Amino acid sequence: MSEAASTAGLFDCRDAYAQTLLALAESDPRIVAVVNDSVGSSKLNGFRTRFPERLINVGIAEQTLVGVGAGLANGGKIPFVSGAACFLTARALEQIKADIAYSRANVKLCGISSGVAYGELGPTHHSIEDLAWLRPMANLTVIVPSDPWETAEAIKAAAALDGPVFVRISRMPTPALERATPRFEIGKAEILRTGHDVALIANGVMVHRALVAAEALARDGIEARVVNLSTLTPLDESAILEAAATGAIVTVEEHSVRGGLGGAVAEVVATRAPCPMRILGFPGFLPTGSAEWLMEHHGLTADGIAQAARGLLAGHG
Repeated sequence: MSEAASTAGLFDCRDAYAQTLLALAESDPRIVAVVNDSVGSSKLNGFRTRFPERLINVGIAEQTLVGVGAGLANGGKIPFVSGAACFLTARALEQIKADIAYSRANVKLCGISSGVAYGELGPTHHSIEDLAWLRPMANLTVIVPSDPWETAEAIKAAAALDGPVFVRISRMPTPALERATPRFEIGKAEILRTGHDVALIANGVMVHRALVAAEALARDGIEARVVNLSTLTPLDESAILEAAATGAIVTVEEHSVRGGLGGAVAEVVATRAPCPMRILGFPGFLPTGSAEWLMEHHGLTADGIAQAARGLLAGHG
């Protein structure tokens, strides 16, 4: 697998989201879509054309967006609430906490264009704190799919689950991962590669980069275990403990180094299976720049992941 995949081999996870939601709506009249003036960016034009009476556009009003979703859920609907992840979470955090999570409302929050996909628009549009805000919330399932297939499966699973869910959906072009036995289950990690020297734990668009890094490490005689930890809540602690058994863990995420995937893994490792760790991600504040530049600048590349693993194993973590 090459990190520089051809354009033809890259996919937008928003397409998988929109197509799956439309298919679900065809078979379940309870499913509705709620957006914040984001029909186009959520790729829901097809949904609006097919079910105009089942798409509600509240405009640029994220607190209202979440409140409408909660009301629809209370009325027996299954609302999929879509908006740019940075605005959906930051502007409506209290509503998500009180009206959705604490109230166990059957609302599916879909954070579109997450991470640094809007890199050129600057820090106001970066969504690198959202997982730290949402992961501690009671009752809220948090999923970070890695590719289009897993995005589709996560949306299906979210629709079937009776309870609140947040799905973090990227717009960055990403390859479809190769899976010997494709299977998605909320709360279960996916082991994409076995290895006994170090574990690379990733989610979202970082998973394929971790796989490329593992290939580079293998050429050096280092066998890396690659774990796709797409569900952050509930957490697959057994998969983390198995990763810790390798003796070293590198986590990598398109998120702040505080409070996201690395924090979740560290909580388990520190209390149950201490081992050396490196947490790769973004610092607390980012400059304006393209998504690829921001990732390269902060070592969120296959080469950066491999270097972090080598340094950890050499005792320089």
